[in-house]
Amino acid sequence: MQIDKEIDARGLNCPLPLMKAKKAIAEMQAGQVLRVVATDSGSMRDFLTFAKQSGNEMLEQTNIGKEFIHVMRRN
Repeated sequence: MQIDKEIDARGLNCPLPLMKAKKAIAEMQAGQVLRVVATDSGSMRDFLTFAKQSGNEMLEQTNIGKEFIHVMRRN
């Protein structure tokens, strides 16, 4: 999968990872893919809700150790 933009949100607490992602995805073209790496466990729920509400596609959410990885496609 091609990642067009990546955000390192490690160490940031809610709502900062989501705010950074919203800003980044707003600057992207339709079809581009954003990957966000966060350490806030609440980001799993927050990013899924954001994808549903914004109409963007959640491609993948994974948890590796203390990191939560979110991959979304801009619609």
